[in-house]
Amino acid sequence: MHTFRSVSLDDQRGELVILDQTRLPNDLVYLRLSRTEDIWEAIRNLRVRGAPAIGIAAAYGAYLAVRNGGAESPEAAATLFRQAKQYLETSRPTAVNLFWALNRMEQRLVTELQPEASPASDARSLAHLIHVLKEEADAIRDEDARMCRAIGEHALSLLQRGWGLLTHCNAGALATSELGTALAPIYLGAQRDYQFKVFADETRPLLQGARLTAWELSEAGIDVTLICDNMAASVMKRGLVQAVLVGCDRVAANGDTANKIGTLGVAILARHYGIPFYVLGPTSTVDLKCSDGASIVIEERPGEEITTKWYSSRMAPQNIKTYNPAFDVTDASLITAIITEKGIARPPFAASLRELAQ
Repeated sequence: MHTFRSVSLDDQRGELVILDQTRLPNDLVYLRLSRTEDIWEAIRNLRVRGAPAIGIAAAYGAYLAVRNGGAESPEAAATLFRQAKQYLETSRPTAVNLFWALNRMEQRLVTELQPEASPASDARSLAHLIHVLKEEADAIRDEDARMCRAIGEHALSLLQRGWGLLTHCNAGALATSELGTALAPIYLGAQRDYQFKVFADETRPLLQGARLTAWELSEAGIDVTLICDNMAASVMKRGLVQAVLVGCDRVAANGDTANKIGTLGVAILARHYGIPFYVLGPTSTVDLKCSDGASIVIEERPGEEITTKWYSSRMAPQNIKTYNPAFDVTDASLITAIITEKGIARPPFAASLRELAQ
């Protein structure tokens, strides 16, 4: 269905290949990155974005730091890995997949460095260490692809043919390895002639809905209508929306969910109009160590994204104060269900999420 891939590895050249999402929808540009600093910049500045895609990029970034670092021993390689991990963790604070993927890579590293796991020769063990780090990063990517399809199948069981679906931000193929999370049931439905009609919020201030969701759905031949964020209530009131599908960057143990700024408003509207509000994401996004939404660190981005970005000239007074959080937290009480690759969690989420995440 798609001719693009958001993130992949060219191991022959030792490069992470990402589709630069800051250039969409006008230019399809792939970046080839081999330095940890450049991969950090790509994550920080949203050239690669979406929680699963960020995790994949970070995993490959940590691997490449070792592969390309010139280490001469497993111990030196481990030092390079940990330096890269600590640095990449500073790129963005909210998406738990970033930390989950890097911690998983580190656990594989620790396991392989155990004396009983390593070959006797340093030369052989160094090559082996590099190999298993790539193997783990590949596994993260491959599992993400399977996860997207499983989420899509579970979500599709809740939807009916011909429904109008509203989505916010971008949780599609651009944000993951393949089908996406919130958009996965839409793609699967298209393959099975469900004839969904999708409404995509533009998602200010970075316009991921307009630039990315509208682009990838229209490229796939799916019926999609772009609306401004403040039009969601109007289409709901007219009866054009039967379900809301959104992704997630972190889900707290009680079901509170962080997603792109504006998601909370959509959830409140959906509750008012009696429309089911579904959160779709992998169990790796569920953070059982985070008790509730108040514990989620919310990234705040530069004010220029509100005052200047996308405009030919400044659209706000000079020196105006700005507040530009990248995410908001939707209260668990507003969420109808959280759909994961392992199944559907329903209230009370404290119990259902713990059961699924085990």
